[in-house]
Amino acid sequence: MTSVLGTGLKPAWSWLGVDIYRIFHLAAVFGLTCVVLKVIQLYHQRQELIKAFSRFPGHPTHWLYGHVHEVGKEQLSQKYPYAFPVWFGSFSAFLNITHPEYAKVLFARGGKSWWKGLLVLHGPKWYQHRKLLTPGFHYDVLKPYVPLIADSTKVMLDKWEQLIAQEKSVELFEHVSLMTLDSIMKCAFSYQSNCQTDRSNSYIQAVFDISYLVNHRLRIFPYHNDLIYWLSPHGFQFRKACQLAHHHTDKVIQERKESLKDEREREKVQKKRHLDFLDILLHAKDENGAGLSDEDLRAEVDTFMFEGHDTTASGISWLLYCMALYPEHQQRCREEIKEILGDRTTIQWDDLGKMTYSTMCIKESLRLYPPVPGVSRQLSKPITFHDGRTLPEGVFETEMIIVCLFSPENVSDRHSHAFLPFAAGSRNCIGQQFAMNELKVALALTLLHFELSPDLANPPIKIPQLVLRSKNGIHLHLKKVL
Repeated sequence: MTSVLGTGLKPAWSWLGVDIYRIFHLAAVFGLTCVVLKVIQLYHQRQELIKAFSRFPGHPTHWLYGHVHEVGKEQLSQKYPYAFPVWFGSFSAFLNITHPEYAKVLFARGGKSWWKGLLVLHGPKWYQHRKLLTPGFHYDVLKPYVPLIADSTKVMLDKWEQLIAQEKSVELFEHVSLMTLDSIMKCAFSYQSNCQTDRSNSYIQAVFDISYLVNHRLRIFPYHNDLIYWLSPHGFQFRKACQLAHHHTDKVIQERKESLKDEREREKVQKKRHLDFLDILLHAKDENGAGLSDEDLRAEVDTFMFEGHDTTASGISWLLYCMALYPEHQQRCREEIKEILGDRTTIQWDDLGKMTYSTMCIKESLRLYPPVPGVSRQLSKPITFHDGRTLPEGVFETEMIIVCLFSPENVSDRHSHAFLPFAAGSRNCIGQQFAMNELKVALALTLLHFELSPDLANPPIKIPQLVLRSKNGIHLHLKKVL
């Protein structure tokens, strides 16, 4: 059979006025142009970062990984005091802050963050949300949360009582994380999740998956590119987990909204002496009478859920580890708690303010093991530090709370920004009183039930991620208090 080309006839696509080879050529030129422009953009970005960090000496970088394998090493903070650059790959970097004078300047300025919700908003919208949500953390609102937290803690302690019969050390972090999530869902949603006893709940699994995947993405620098991450298996898993979490949050919000349409139910809520976090969000209005949109509602609830349970779980787990390491302080705290409670077996709001020595131990634990080891911001304005060094607008910086805290002075002589477990400035943690209450309740009830001692064969290995965790968990031996 004679080919079309051999007969001198034009191919079918030429009849349509289209030259497919020309299309391929143009596509190749377009693709190459995009690659070249991206390379130029990355080169310019790298040069800008090198210029911005020129006055800040730092650790030598790997040509491909940057400092990815060095992140979290406290030796770098000792070698490069005040601040030093950290590179993720060759084109992304931030300035690591380790000195309270630098932290003071940066917290005073604020700046942009990466996460959506109150945690990450900036400018007028952040101020509007902060103003609307602040009443949700008033003492009168937090008071009824104490028995809810106590109930969740007791469920965890009952599980531990069954585990100690096996005569093995108990890994705390997972149990504590479920307990704090259970508490958050009761306090924020008035929702009984039973997550401590029923791990099959899809929402609970989604929350754990999201926390893990966010940490995982930070450690793999190609995943910092949105397109690469969304096309990856981990990106697909992250989107799926987010969809599950958002579906649950949306469902709870819509069900509460529907119930409030009923006049009797609305009157019942308005007459309630104490509202949960979702009630406050739904009733929040600014000076113009405008409330939060559905998207804003979901963002704030998700922020409160994810950041509230994981950070507090870290704080409680490391606190109990500290108690195990120092049995004399553990016993003194136990005696203080017994004296406060007397014959009672549970804790009340008024008891929390009397836990003087226990509060000192909690703060020392937060100093040594801050739940959030670093706080990241993007500068919205150029900044000059006390030693004359400057940073331009747009640079990302991170205050490393985990190394800022090592100060031997007494509280009265301590720098105002040397102890920052809940950050500082206008963007400090809005839920810090809620977190402190949960730490006190968990400590008190745990020490009433168990004596804690460390598993010397399996000490924790700190890994500072979004929250401070242990690579191998936190294992303690528990002995029932007689």
